[in-house]
Amino acid sequence: MAEFLNTTGINYKLEQIIQNSQEHLWIISPFLKINHRIKELLEDRDRFKIDIRVIYGKNELRPEEKQWLASMASIRTSFRSNLHAKCYLNEREALLTSMNLYEFSQVNNDEMGIVVSKDEDPVLFDKIIEESRRIMRVSEEIRETVATVNASDDPPEIPRQRTERATVVRPQNGFCIRCKTTIPPNPVEPYCRGCFRTWNRYKNSDYGEKYCHTCGTDVETTKAKPVCLSCYRKYRDVLVFAE
Repeated sequence: MAEFLNTTGINYKLEQIIQNSQEHLWIISPFLKINHRIKELLEDRDRFKIDIRVIYGKNELRPEEKQWLASMASIRTSFRSNLHAKCYLNEREALLTSMNLYEFSQVNNDEMGIVVSKDEDPVLFDKIIEESRRIMRVSEEIRETVATVNASDDPPEIPRQRTERATVVRPQNGFCIRCKTTIPPNPVEPYCRGCFRTWNRYKNSDYGEKYCHTCGTDVETTKAKPVCLSCYRKYRDVLVFAE
């Protein structure tokens, strides 16, 4: 069941969502002016090299904001011109709110929001994940370096430093994570028929397996996490992964 939050609760839950993120952290906010506390939390998550996405929708980023974002190795920034949604989520919780990730809003405004837990409301949580992914797909990724930001005394209204993401081709084959038999690539069903029947007796999604589903490397996997970290980062936009 979703939980209602006021301004104080929203700020507290936002920090929790950042601190507790282990696999991915998605920040969707039209306006960005990140306060010092949130920057420290994001810098800590950046050290763990998790998937951090920041999608914003206004052309008002200050040079120091751009410089800080460019200095974070794990943060990928995208621009969506008609963005109005505000959503902050990790792999376990999603915060839907009226509050931008904007320092003034966090201190001065009266805001409201709800937090949705994957464990308590998986159907609603999956819908939020699905829409957040759609917004990321249709957003334009911005890739700027610290040197580029420093060189611009008069930043353009629309950030000009963009690089197109390399096209990632869907793998032609997958591997059974238990016996390494070649099977169609499908991280949601990463077993051959025989191994699936065996797994299905107990249905333990966290039971340790032996191989990466997409590259076949000898690595500890599970049905819940059937690929190595490298393959997850490579194929997360072209394959469907269980949430």
